[in-house]
Amino acid sequence: MNRFKLDFKKLRDGAITPTYGSEYAAGADLYACIDETLTINPGQTQFIPTGLAMSIPEGLVGLIYARSGMACKHGLAPANKVGVIDSDYRGEIIVALHNHSDQPFDVETNTRVAQIVFAPYYCAEFSQVDQLDDTVRGDGGFGSTGRK
Repeated sequence: MNRFKLDFKKLRDGAITPTYGSEYAAGADLYACIDETLTINPGQTQFIPTGLAMSIPEGLVGLIYARSGMACKHGLAPANKVGVIDSDYRGEIIVALHNHSDQPFDVETNTRVAQIVFAPYYCAEFSQVDQLDDTVRGDGGFGSTGRK
């Protein structure tokens, strides 16, 4: 298992340090840092502050994913599907939580609202060409693989 040091700052009273649910969990839970219960109605998105800012090391990105229990049991997931926290961002981490269900959901302070996974990334140097190399798939698009 790879580990690295991550500096973070608590921006609000009551902010909770992210936690891993098990020894080999890939995602660290992020907690709501709010003063009062916030209701997310069906089809609505609410911005949930975590009260944290992070100094993500260069070469890594913080990816904000849904917590599986919250998504499967309550229909709540990040509105943008996967949030991207770049290594040069120093503002508060806020989760845009969307309610896909037909029931309102109350987010209370210290509710685990999402998880953050840190991953390496590459930046491309884009080079325009007149022709691309050929492959077996070619320009076959959606649903084109696995056909007989």
